[in-house]
Amino acid sequence: MSYSEILYQEDGPVGTITLNRPENGNMFTETMCHEIRDCIEAIRRETRTRVVVLTGAGDRFFCIGGQKDGMEDTRLYAGTLPVLEMYEAIDKLQKPVIASVNGFAVGGGNVLQVVCDVTIAKESAVFRQVGPMMGSFDAGYGTWYLEDLVGKKRAKEIWYCNKKMTAAEALEIGMINRVVPDAELAEKTREFALEIAERGSFALASIKGAFNARHGGVGGLSRVTHDLLLTQYLKTAEHKELNESFNGRRKPDPSKFGQ
Repeated sequence: MSYSEILYQEDGPVGTITLNRPENGNMFTETMCHEIRDCIEAIRRETRTRVVVLTGAGDRFFCIGGQKDGMEDTRLYAGTLPVLEMYEAIDKLQKPVIASVNGFAVGGGNVLQVVCDVTIAKESAVFRQVGPMMGSFDAGYGTWYLEDLVGKKRAKEIWYCNKKMTAAEALEIGMINRVVPDAELAEKTREFALEIAERGSFALASIKGAFNARHGGVGGLSRVTHDLLLTQYLKTAEHKELNESFNGRRKPDPSKFGQ
């Protein structure tokens, strides 16, 4: 797969997406949002990759938010940065996504790591929400999911006061999972990914679907019932009998349903 603003590489069961705009703080653009979404959709359609890592190019920035330059001057959808498509793709992917934070995770960049399933960060990483102090906000994934991680009162303080947090502070309040020495981030991220990859892929997909059903409404429930349960149901004797009786225009034999 070839992209202009991200890099994608597979190494065994681990696929790594790298935000590749280091000269601009790895800020996501309209193009990058779509490329991440498209890359994740391609990963969804194959079974080689069992865990996905999301990180930033260079050693200073994970991501410092979104850049809206070049978009249409309209209040309609064409003028809206498609960050939700990017967040939704990560959230709905049946495979675990690890944020490997290699520097500043600011604004939408912090929301991006919050949306990932788990986060590992280097010691010098910095986390911050800046929306209200610079004329922006994220009233969705960035609030609900952050509340799940750190609690409502603390999440509101993070958004209202916009304080910088060290990796150690982010770990202490439960916003991230692990902190490692700067020089060991790539190594420890791969160890983390391989640890998860050793677990059952179907079981992990089921667990992620169950977590997502809480906020996903009908979409979240469908991830469990349609994506996970329906595929198994189609292999049962009940499905076979009902399908064959319908196509053969005869009454089904209920005695075969429990087989």
